[in-house]
Amino acid sequence: MKSHLTALLCLLLLGACAQAPVPPAVPVAAAGAAESEEDADAGAPARTARRGMFREADGNSRKVPLPSVELTPSLLYELVAAEIAGQRGASAVSLTKYLELARRTRDPRLAQRAAEIAFFERNPVRSLEAAELWYELDPASLDASQTLSGLLINAGRGEEALPHLERLLAAESTNVAEGFLQLNRLLARNSDRKATLSIVQRLAAKHPQVAEAHGAVAQAASNAQEDDLAIREAREAVRLKSDWEFPVLLAAQLLSKRSATEASAELAAYLQRNPAATEARLALARSLIAEKKYPEALVEFKRVEQAAPNNPDVLYALGLLALDSKDYASAEKYLKGVLAREPRDKNLVYLYLAQVMEEQKRFGEARNWLGQVGRGDQYFTAQSRIAQSLAKEGRIEEGRAHLQTIVALNNQQRVQVVLAEAQLLRDANRNKEAFDVLEKSLDKLPNHPDLLYEYAMTAEKIERIDLLEANLKKVIQLKPDYAHAYNALGYSLADRNERLAEARDLIEKALKIAPDDAFIIDSMGWVLYRLGELGRAYELLKKAFDARPDAEIAAHLGEVLWKLNRRAEAEKVWRDATARSPDNETLKSTIKRLKP
Repeated sequence: MKSHLTALLCLLLLGACAQAPVPPAVPVAAAGAAESEEDADAGAPARTARRGMFREADGNSRKVPLPSVELTPSLLYELVAAEIAGQRGASAVSLTKYLELARRTRDPRLAQRAAEIAFFERNPVRSLEAAELWYELDPASLDASQTLSGLLINAGRGEEALPHLERLLAAESTNVAEGFLQLNRLLARNSDRKATLSIVQRLAAKHPQVAEAHGAVAQAASNAQEDDLAIREAREAVRLKSDWEFPVLLAAQLLSKRSATEASAELAAYLQRNPAATEARLALARSLIAEKKYPEALVEFKRVEQAAPNNPDVLYALGLLALDSKDYASAEKYLKGVLAREPRDKNLVYLYLAQVMEEQKRFGEARNWLGQVGRGDQYFTAQSRIAQSLAKEGRIEEGRAHLQTIVALNNQQRVQVVLAEAQLLRDANRNKEAFDVLEKSLDKLPNHPDLLYEYAMTAEKIERIDLLEANLKKVIQLKPDYAHAYNALGYSLADRNERLAEARDLIEKALKIAPDDAFIIDSMGWVLYRLGELGRAYELLKKAFDARPDAEIAAHLGEVLWKLNRRAEAEKVWRDATARSPDNETLKSTIKRLKP
């Protein structure tokens, strides 16, 4: 009766494909070819559905050693009842019955069917139970090994999965390179990254000449934050397979954490050997931007554009580089090209196109682009810039009126509107009006840190130093990690050449919170200058200026150079800064004071 049982199982499992609350059966049950012509006539599948990394040992027709079981009326009833329960939505009942039948009959096909139903139920415990039984009943099955290894890994039992993975990689039909390419994906659910790395290393050790084995170790090491190991293994993968882009991209990404220059060198060396590698060249262009080597980055982006003219990421980068170099015609062309390719985030592109127009004083066109920015993270920025563009045309009251049309949904958005209005007034040198706007808003939100900070900074402009200090101290009390409040208070003291030890202490606290902020580094340089430490002051101001060539930082750097009798350098810093920011008051007053 064994063949009759086979035929019945095939019919039941094929029926599952046509109905379906339980998953379509893959009849590994009928694993491969049918047992007889009778089975084939009954519709048994000619091949097992394949999924994942590995294939059965002979491609698709391995015979499963099946037990000899008599198909009694009772067994027939139980089989039909189990499948019907699944089709009627009672998958838990179906699963329990299939497991019971698999244990009783020792038929691996029933165990696999149980595993499929358990997986469909998203029941990891029962899935593992069924897979272990399936493997026990058919230990030669690569499908059973792969299913079991994946479930063991998901359960955090990677060591138990290791022998199954070794067997899968060693199978004659396995494409070892492809297996290693997908290995980290299979292991991804193991939350212990160090353990995953150990597993991958042990598997790869048996395949030292397979580039993909080293690539898998590199990826696992990166996930485990073992960057040096990841870089070494990635380089070995490239040595074995010189045109493979993935490992060099991974190595460059890790190198960039410590040095953009090292990352650029790694990519440039690879591109010498593989000049047509588009992704590597794109990565090199981005790395050059991180080095602030904008002309070199522009060259690389243009090479990528020639190879991939429809790549919106490349056009976007070209647009920003052109904008930075004040090539507004090219910037507009590239950014409009991005829009034509339906980018994921149109709002950012609209903002940059508006900037292109603003830089050329084409304010009406700028507002057209800004008006297209929809609700989201960029919405309030766009609305504020519409108001600013009106103010730049001398239409300040229209700009203020526009801000009042914005529908604020919460207090933070209301504060954004107030801050934007105050900024319009400050830009027009109407500081007392800005102060009044902020003071009125504080009546309603007396403890909002951003509102208090701007109120304090505006108080300084109308020479209310008492309010500056009192409100900055209140901000620090309300929000102890507000770096710019410490910085503003410290800088104000240093700029007035008062309480310099206190100023230094405040700015040091700001630096601990935001160590890379160019303006805070500038403040530290400035207080050291006031304290007479010219050498260290110069180092910090130069660092700040290199990071952000702002006009006020240029004023401070130039003054220190002047005091160091490096006057030609000071004049060059001031001259370049004046060309960029001719109306900056701090810069103008510094030059006038030192070069009357």
